[in-house]
Amino acid sequence: MEDAKIVQLYWSRDEQAISATADKYGNYCTFIAGNILGNNEDAEECVNDTYLHAWNSMPPHRPNILSTFLGKITRNLSINRYKHNTADKRGGGELPMVLDEISELVSDMDDVENEIEYKELIDAIDTFLGTLSVKMRGIFVRRYWYFDNISYIASRFGMTENNISVTLNHIRLKLHNYLLERGFEL
Repeated sequence: MEDAKIVQLYWSRDEQAISATADKYGNYCTFIAGNILGNNEDAEECVNDTYLHAWNSMPPHRPNILSTFLGKITRNLSINRYKHNTADKRGGGELPMVLDEISELVSDMDDVENEIEYKELIDAIDTFLGTLSVKMRGIFVRRYWYFDNISYIASRFGMTENNISVTLNHIRLKLHNYLLERGFEL
């Protein structure tokens, strides 16, 4: 079913919207949640919560790109679930390694007091990503947005795991320098 029809089902409060969403995007959302949580049961719960959040968000929201809308909800719910799980000394997944890799760039994100500075940082990162080749940007996004593990990224891009690790180190260093040049304190 086309995304516009699925969104219209939500707006019409037709419960078929949930099953249509699950059919089309269930695997996608499960993949995102699974990478973050490393636990199938928690991932499944987050995906179900994604459908509920989508139901509660539409209306008033009418997403232009349904996959991105659902992916963002799944990602945020999964990160929150991860934080809950690790507070209880449970957890797994790629999140700890990904956060450790990029911590020097975003470690003070929670301390940013001024919303304008935060937006400027996001804009600077977006601009930086625009300077990368499609392949390099894809590798970066797969690791730091989708939390894909190194072996999956290597297989997806036809590279070795070592090459992916080196590439990610190189991109992080370039991003670090790019942000420093623009006056961000890291």
